[in-house]
Amino acid sequence: MMGGLSLANQRVQQVFSPSDAVVIVRCPIAPCLGDAFHQAGAMIRLFKVKEKQKELAENANGGSPIKKQTAGELRLHKDISELNLPKSCSISFPNGKDDLMNFEVSIRPDEGYYVGGTFLFSFQVSPTYPHEAPKVKCKTKVYHPNIDLEGNVCLNILREDWKPVLNINTVIYGLYHLFTEPNYEDPLNHDAAAVLRDNPKMFESNVRRAMYGGHVGQTYFPRCM
Repeated sequence: MMGGLSLANQRVQQVFSPSDAVVIVRCPIAPCLGDAFHQAGAMIRLFKVKEKQKELAENANGGSPIKKQTAGELRLHKDISELNLPKSCSISFPNGKDDLMNFEVSIRPDEGYYVGGTFLFSFQVSPTYPHEAPKVKCKTKVYHPNIDLEGNVCLNILREDWKPVLNINTVIYGLYHLFTEPNYEDPLNHDAAAVLRDNPKMFESNVRRAMYGGHVGQTYFPRCM
């Protein structure tokens, strides 16, 4: 009988290791069950106390409680984790990992009129995303028919053609497409659009002058090469 009790105690001790999240007792000796459940209750209470102590310590050290993510943040996190961008595009988070809703995208076209330039865009994502398109502005002053001098961007999927099934990857590819194939039929900079339509060679010259840092007409463009 003493051998049976010793074996039962060993089984109880194995069951209640600190790493166990679920307590299961297998003890063939009935008198051991009461002790086993008593130890289990003590262990669970100990875990709860430790968790509470950890929470109090974080608060005492100025740590803030974990903020519950909105549906928009969860969807954006998924979009970012699934990004599949060309080598000419990159994403950064100037406010750190705690602010995913505001980020920047850098585009360096490798073909077309704007090859060799670097253009920075800011993204501001609403908590209602993806039911509302992200707000996108170009932070680089650029001579472009579809981007005005204040950085507003004319891209259909950011306006009337936005749908919740679209994502950040789609928007970045749309912006990249603006540089490889600028569109004079839907302009924000009407002067640039007219030059592109009527004299593509002059348009190309104006683009290069602007990217190297210079004036196009009365407007000065900082270097972005």
